[in-house]
Amino acid sequence: MVNQKGLASYCQDCGRCVADTGNHSSDDRLIEIIVDEVVRSLTGSSKPLQPGHDLPVIPLGVSNRHCHITQATLEKLFGVGTQLKKYRDLYQPGEFAAEQMVTIIGSKMRAIQNVRILGPIRNYDQIELSLTDAITIGIHPPVRNSGDLKGAAPLTWVGPKGSVYFEECAIIANRHVHFSTEVAQQFGVEAGDFIKVRIGGIKGTVFENVLVRVKDGWKMQIHLDTDDANAANVRCETGVEFYGKM
Repeated sequence: MVNQKGLASYCQDCGRCVADTGNHSSDDRLIEIIVDEVVRSLTGSSKPLQPGHDLPVIPLGVSNRHCHITQATLEKLFGVGTQLKKYRDLYQPGEFAAEQMVTIIGSKMRAIQNVRILGPIRNYDQIELSLTDAITIGIHPPVRNSGDLKGAAPLTWVGPKGSVYFEECAIIANRHVHFSTEVAQQFGVEAGDFIKVRIGGIKGTVFENVLVRVKDGWKMQIHLDTDDANAANVRCETGVEFYGKM
């Protein structure tokens, strides 16, 4: 692959991404933002990201690589009778990071160690990675909602007591936001909707195609993977502004 100035080294190594000088989508997006700013200036809106409402900012949670696991797979990797041991509670009630971690291996025998298991036990086995992680181990997972594993990428999971190969288990998780039913109504959205959000700061960014997930008892939080968070130069608990439905 031709060494193209400005591309990260992993792109130069694998060739997954190729610069398309004829793609003007970024210019189109810039025009949209400029038009929005002009309209807001003319209308005198002081809260442009909260159209017609006094909506709260959404707390950010940065989601690092992790896995969800069934009891059967847990026992194959860690031994018969093994139960998940809580390492620490997560933001959503009843969810936790477990002490147990696995190593994952791609088809090119590249591995990532210490991928933490999140509890509680699920009815599916799934690895959630960033695109950078996927490139590192040489796989091409689709962008999906959690639990949608048809066409997911294959990986081998390794634990202290054994290993398991899954033909479909690895995904890049959709950007998504967790709302309770009450808060979803406040924002005027429903489960399955897609929204736009904005993060301010020195690398301020608008993210599109953020999936809305709704469940009674959930605490409001938006999840971005490490690639998206690094692109915006933000960490957990940053305030994210609602920018409207797609």
